[in-house]
Amino acid sequence: MSRYREPVLKRCRYLGISPTVIGIDKESNRKPAGNKHKKVSEYAIQLKEKQKLKFIYGVGEKQFRKYFAIAYNKKGNTGELLLKILESRLDNVVFRLGYARTRAEARMQVSHGAFQVNGQKVDIPSYLVKPGDEIAVREIRKDNGTIKQSVEETASRLVPTWLEKNIDNLSGKVLAEVSREEIDYPVEEHLIVELYSK
Repeated sequence: MSRYREPVLKRCRYLGISPTVIGIDKESNRKPAGNKHKKVSEYAIQLKEKQKLKFIYGVGEKQFRKYFAIAYNKKGNTGELLLKILESRLDNVVFRLGYARTRAEARMQVSHGAFQVNGQKVDIPSYLVKPGDEIAVREIRKDNGTIKQSVEETASRLVPTWLEKNIDNLSGKVLAEVSREEIDYPVEEHLIVELYSK
């Protein structure tokens, strides 16, 4: 899958999101450039919202379209369902539990087989968890220096109410589906639905 080569802080500034959303605890001191009086088209606004979500979760266009199709074919608000699917990715859950500093780090750890779901090793970052699933660091990886450092550095990070963290066992549990109110970054998902509806 392709990766963003642009500096992270520069990308965050362009998309209008705080670096803390992706787990980076520093801000750019540079002011946004560009002509503030330039008229922005409706399509450009919608595209930017899509780029924002893709960047936050580290997914490519093909995978993003797949998630949108799943959300579109379900009953309910398509935009909210899309956000719930993205939040249910295993790499995101590992990040939310504080076992990785960023989603990119969580994706790498999952890919390297550091985590298990319901006692079974899972090395697919896009694996979708569901309520009742238990996620844990595998026994043979509990001495992993990167994971230990992440746990220390994210100790003050709030764990969402839809997740339960057991720091002693380096594990967590999915208690419920994430609600729209618990998604802690600014996104107007209806613009993405409008973009794909054209």
